[in-house]
Amino acid sequence: MLYAAPTAFMVGVFFVLPLAMVVWMSLHHWPLLGSPELTVPDNYAAMGDDTLLGDAAWFTLKYTVVITVLLFAIAFGLALLVQRRRRGVGLLRTAFFLPAAVGFASASLLFLGLLSQEIGPISALGLSDGYVSWTSGSPEVALGSAVLLVLWRFAGFNMLILLTGLQAIPLEVYEAARIDGANRRQTFRRITLPLMRPTIMLVLTLIVTGSLLAFDQFWILTRGGPDNSTTSLVMVIYRKAFIELDLGAAAAVSVALLGALVVFSLIQVAVLRRRSS
Repeated sequence: MLYAAPTAFMVGVFFVLPLAMVVWMSLHHWPLLGSPELTVPDNYAAMGDDTLLGDAAWFTLKYTVVITVLLFAIAFGLALLVQRRRRGVGLLRTAFFLPAAVGFASASLLFLGLLSQEIGPISALGLSDGYVSWTSGSPEVALGSAVLLVLWRFAGFNMLILLTGLQAIPLEVYEAARIDGANRRQTFRRITLPLMRPTIMLVLTLIVTGSLLAFDQFWILTRGGPDNSTTSLVMVIYRKAFIELDLGAAAAVSVALLGALVVFSLIQVAVLRRRSS
């Protein structure tokens, strides 16, 4: 207990107490300035009539699906590409992982400059025909710009996790499969994927959780535009708290989002345990 006490204290002060405070705030009308007023369950009931919240939830879900599929496929492909030791593979691993060393806000600002029609290389080199707004011209283009940023920033990080899982598979298993006459496709299906299941579930959990909590890329690149078409759930929380100055409503959305994340995590753990057993 003495050894665990410092960690338990930090978790209690910086996680448990703030979480309890958010739940308590969600039961009140809590202005940024002024006295809170108990309004159970008005904040939660108002969520059903909030059109922006509904649109943001649908957009966040769509964005999560797109990012999960693309990011996992690219990261797994890169991990398979640099799995074997050969000339130049160390350089490739470093190059793929290097974007992960850039802060996400800094990476978003970098892409904002690269995609700028005034100072970006696309405009300077004459690669676009006429004026093209890559971050606010249309919902599809704005979403594509954010997806490109996330793929560039996080593909190498997830590749590293998947590469660790690949290298943990004993080579003797592959050698035995080759002796039994298994081809590469059979080896991938029957050996690599089953033994990589815990690592794959970890990566999928990180990708989905990060996507549901997306904020930086949309706040910096698109500001939620055009016409709130790229507004995420966390942006709604930010707007309710610091633009509408209603901390109670923001806390209610936060609690609902936390509940969705907990349910998703429990489902993933249950699936992982069942398949592993």
